[in-house]
Amino acid sequence: MIDKKKIEEHIRGIIEALGEDPNREGLIDTPKRVANMYEEVFEGIKYSNDDLVEMYGKTFEEDFTYTENDNDMVFMKDIEIFSYCEHHLALMYNMKVNVAYIPKKKIIGLSKIARIADMVGRRMQLQERIGQDIAYIVSKITESDDVAVIIEGEHGCMTTRGIKKMGTRTVTTTLKGTFKEDEKTFSRLMSLYK
Repeated sequence: MIDKKKIEEHIRGIIEALGEDPNREGLIDTPKRVANMYEEVFEGIKYSNDDLVEMYGKTFEEDFTYTENDNDMVFMKDIEIFSYCEHHLALMYNMKVNVAYIPKKKIIGLSKIARIADMVGRRMQLQERIGQDIAYIVSKITESDDVAVIIEGEHGCMTTRGIKKMGTRTVTTTLKGTFKEDEKTFSRLMSLYK
């Protein structure tokens, strides 16, 4: 799916368009290095959200007892990821993903939540869509409609170009089910988030 040869050709063209010599010693292997890097950092492009549900869908049911009155919450905090803004291909960095869900019948392994966040970030993205994608995948795997994703991060398109406001952080929230509908559950989530 990722055409490394084509990437190499285009990176060479960009180097030329910038007025540099692509045959200069320091640049001669740059197209190949960039193609290899893009294959790694955009790995998530190869998979749909439903593919990720299949890949990371292992759950634990026999070790978990749920009753309708339970108000249990799983909250995983400060999962570090990076991504690339689809508008400028600028790095989104220092990103911390926070994922919460209220288990119904299934619980997901904690490492799977981190893997989902990482793979969703490995696409050309918007921070808002990262939250939506993670919420969709976690909801499908756990069969819980009660999912929340809070993300904070810095965007190279804000900090290193344009307005150049270093240290500016963007916070986005994706709230589903009781996190959106119930003030107490939302307040509990926010107290854990702080």
